[in-house]
Amino acid sequence: MSRKTEYPEVSDLVVCTVSNVKNFGAFVTLDEYGGKEGFIHVRDVATGWVKYIRDHVREGQKTVCKVLHVDRDRGHIDLSLKQVNEHQKREKIQEWKNEKKAEKLLEIVGTKMGKTLDQAYAEVGDKLVSEFGTLFGAFEQATVDGELLKEAGLEKKWASAVTEVAKENIQTPSVTIDGLLEVTNPKPDGVDHVRKALATGLDSEEAEVSIHYIGAPKYKVTVTAGDYKLAEQELKAAVDRVTAAVEKGGGAASFSRKEEK
Repeated sequence: MSRKTEYPEVSDLVVCTVSNVKNFGAFVTLDEYGGKEGFIHVRDVATGWVKYIRDHVREGQKTVCKVLHVDRDRGHIDLSLKQVNEHQKREKIQEWKNEKKAEKLLEIVGTKMGKTLDQAYAEVGDKLVSEFGTLFGAFEQATVDGELLKEAGLEKKWASAVTEVAKENIQTPSVTIDGLLEVTNPKPDGVDHVRKALATGLDSEEAEVSIHYIGAPKYKVTVTAGDYKLAEQELKAAVDRVTAAVEKGGGAASFSRKEEK
């Protein structure tokens, strides 16, 4: 989401601030589109009959609406409040907050580079949005791998500045998954073989892998990585390493994603 100066598209969700409430509807400003004005007709405020519109909207209220119609010639935007559920509202508000934070971070980057925010957008901001979908998404990716910014076409000095600011201000995104590993070895020294085999599962440079004893012969394997795809890959790799080592030592291993009750 780059700086929006034009108009939203029909069906878009937009963050609005209620500016004026009338009996026939509510006027709002679109926070992401330079304060353009939109209108929510009373029939689109809530499901069912609206007796008192102020029971549903009030001046100064921040909300999320769905775009019903856009007339660019007249500068008119029709909106619906009732077509946005609570989950959509929370997600959209969080996305909006993230982008506002990301814009502040871009401003800091611009200051480091001796540029204004407008110049920072022109030189790298719009490119980051184009490559990563959102400005905040670009800063998130920079905390994981700054080289991705160079691959996206940013000059080295800009990529370094964005990465530095991102790592100082954004917590590295991560996901955690786990599964149940059952390991047995009937040999007299089977315990030692199992211990050494489990240690091979911890050998990962791409993710954080831990293996905890639950109760013979069960072990919980937990993987934390930057995204689900990588976490799944590293979980499989860890299990494969352990299984290969166990079988080489004369034992057996099996894996499942959920512990049986």
